[in-house]
This record gives sequence, structure tokens and C-alpha cells, in this order.
Amino acid sequence: MLQAVTIPARFNGPPSSANGGYACGLVAGLVGTEEVTVSLRLPPPVETPVRVVRDGARVELRDDDALVAEGAPAELLLDVPDAISPDEAAAASQKGRDHWCSAHPFPTCFACGPDRAPGDGLRIFPGELRDGLFAADWTPHESLDDGSGHVRPECLWAALDCPTSAPVANFATGPPMVLARLTARVGCSVNVGERHAIVAWPLAADGRKRHAACALFDSAGGLLCASEALWIELRQE
Repeated sequence: MLQAVTIPARFNGPPSSANGGYACGLVAGLVGTEEVTVSLRLPPPVETPVRVVRDGARVELRDDDALVAEGAPAELLLDVPDAISPDEAAAASQKGRDHWCSAHPFPTCFACGPDRAPGDGLRIFPGELRDGLFAADWTPHESLDDGSGHVRPECLWAALDCPTSAPVANFATGPPMVLARLTARVGCSVNVGERHAIVAWPLAADGRKRHAACALFDSAGGLLCASEALWIELRQE
């Protein structure tokens, strides 16, 4: 039985810790159900083994005795917007590219950092679509292949993470935000090399807490996956 996992440095979010979605996807894979919710209690370390602790259907990652993340089966209930084409998503992304990239708090983030090279990071840059919706196109690189032509699940969770920040973040004037919880339904395989569209939308706000969601569509408009995220604004020094 797996006793420890290590997140490679490639999959960082902030410079010294893992991308939240990738870490959540790693936990979700250990939980093993189609719909999983994962809470991040501490920044997940990179290049450091963390212990896997199981308690029934629940899975924890622990750094020594410190709880890093915990996941369990869940039910995701969302009203998903209508599908858009990858071309529509690309147009929104291009329109919002300067805003997303110029003041990005974590420019080397694996999922959405503008400083990551094509083929290294996912380079998902959401831009405003309409009526509070944000969108980005995404063509998964061959380096994400699980060996069957599909995107590795933990990388898919990374793609379902950062876009949810777009409807609720303000990079230019607001404090940085970090992912606190991600709930996702990964019910369909996502093909490497195929164009996709991601649509994100806000759900609610409560003090420093921001709730948002996103959905991933294939090139024909089919809904493949969806997620709901809780983001927390970092306290200003």
C-alpha cells in the first residue's frame, strides 16, 4: 500500500509549494471516486515526501504530524452554463491576456502562470467572456499523457483549479488568493492534443472567502468535467 507521495517541483503554484489543483488531484486519485472534495490545510510542499493516511474513505496527506490536505467522496451539484467553442474561449482569453498576465501574483504557477513555457505549464489564461463568465481555451500537451492518450487526472484537476479564481480575483488591486478547497467531478477522459474550452463563473462571496466554479468542454461542446472552488484572500501585512 502507498505510504508516501512526493509532488515534483514542476507542479508548483506559488514558487515554494504545489499547485493547489494538482495536490487536490493527487488526493482525489487516492480517494478513488468520480466526485471528490479536497481541503488544503497547509501549502503542499514540493520535492518532499508526505505521508498518506487512510481512515475509511477519507485520505489525508501529512508532513510529519502536520495535516497538509484531506479528501473524501463528495457530490457536486452545479448549474453549468451553456457550452462554448474553443474559438470563443480563445478569443476571451486573448482579450484578457494582458490583465491576467501583467499583475499575476504567482507567474510561475504550473496551471496559469505566464512565465511557464509552452509544454511545461498548462498556460491557461482566463479572460472575461460576458455577464461575469470567464473562459480560456486549452489544448493539453503530450507531456500530460497518462499512457493512453488521456490527460493524467492530477493535471486535469490543476486545469479545473486556477480558472475558478478568474471571476472572483482582482490581480491589479486585491490581495493574492490561495485555494482552500476544490470539489470536482472527473467523469470523462480528456484527450491530449484536442482543443477544449473552459468556462468559469462566480458563486458567492463571504468576507475573505470566494466561491466559484468552472466546466471543461470538448471541441464538440460536450461537458467533460466540472469543479467548485473555495478561495481565501491572503491577509495583508
